[in-house]
Amino acid sequence: MTARELAVTFPKPDVLRRLALSESGFVFDPVSGHSFTVNTTGYAVIRKLQSGANVVELVDELHDEFNVEHTAVERDVIEFAGVLRNYFKC
Repeated sequence: MTARELAVTFPKPDVLRRLALSESGFVFDPVSGHSFTVNTTGYAVIRKLQSGANVVELVDELHDEFNVEHTAVERDVIEFAGVLRNYFKC
């Protein structure tokens, strides 16, 4: 299944919008006080989600931005969604 066929679940938009990100990939959650780092792709994913992109838009934009096959982008987005869900326990 791909991101286009599967309802990929990310943490709630309000959770993602509250995150503070630095261009170096440092992510800070002011509610929990926790922080973590992401790579360039993770940074792009969080930024695009914060701006309201849906999964299909996210995959298309990442495909264009990083010049990577759609299937690889979909796989990475699905995996990163799982990491974020686990981190935020949702």
